[in-house]
Amino acid sequence: MMKILAIQGSNLKKVKIKTDTTILLAAEAQKRGYKIYYFEPEDLSFLNGKVVALCKHIKIHDNKKKFYSKIKTISLNLEKSRVILIRNDPPFDNRYLYTTFLLNHISKKVKIVNHPSAVRNVSEKLFSINFMRYMPPTLISENLNEISSFFKRHKAVVAKPINGFSGNNVILFKSFNEKKIKKLLKSYNHLFFQKFLPGVSKGDKRVFIIKGKIVGAISRVPKKGSILSNMSKGAHAKLTKLTNKEVKASKAIGKLLIKNKIYFAGIDFVQEKLIGDINVTSPTGLTAYKDLSGINLAKLFWNNI
Repeated sequence: MMKILAIQGSNLKKVKIKTDTTILLAAEAQKRGYKIYYFEPEDLSFLNGKVVALCKHIKIHDNKKKFYSKIKTISLNLEKSRVILIRNDPPFDNRYLYTTFLLNHISKKVKIVNHPSAVRNVSEKLFSINFMRYMPPTLISENLNEISSFFKRHKAVVAKPINGFSGNNVILFKSFNEKKIKKLLKSYNHLFFQKFLPGVSKGDKRVFIIKGKIVGAISRVPKKGSILSNMSKGAHAKLTKLTNKEVKASKAIGKLLIKNKIYFAGIDFVQEKLIGDINVTSPTGLTAYKDLSGINLAKLFWNNI
């Protein structure tokens, strides 16, 4: 039987191959004999009981300038896949939500990572409320009275949209700015507020969790003058070691993630505190870790599949 890996991903033309994790995972699967079929969320359909996708059958190349070539485009019955990876980037909008329902229809017949119902249920920001003991002071609200009180207690506060990603619209407030916060609330409804941790200037720590276990970590240092540790916002990566507190928190989070059918995740710490981001839709950082350490965690990913 032909081994097919189907990937629900983002636009291949926008992939930054130097930092991309999806293609790293696909390349390792290809080495193991998988044929790679790639589709975007809008290519997914439900037709008379079958879940099908208009896929690009691609071949991955070890070439930074031309990292793939298209063999052909076909409509694939996804039940023919041995594994499906959900790897398209957030935001987790209605389109993302609908794909999880469609893929869930075949989840008992095909191995899907991360499981579509888990991707739907484990909100990347809100799931962290299960771990408040590891977090800095946190408020999730759109009530101005609550927000104002939070600012009075903590002065410098970081605000994030609940469905935000890649550091977009993450804002540091040095004081309560009612006008600006009202504007954010109008756009995003509930916001995620946290006491600002100045240690972020020295970098956060991204911890990789595979099958509930800690498998590696990198530190991502923001560019000068920024609080954003996202690589897409100019941060640079370096190897790091976890403290006992971070290991304890990561193990607890990993245990609950695997219980909730999350196979691969990335969690973030600043000053030994979980900052609320538990990345389950398309965790990144494996390429940076490989470049820095020489260890290809994509091998471990597939060994445990």
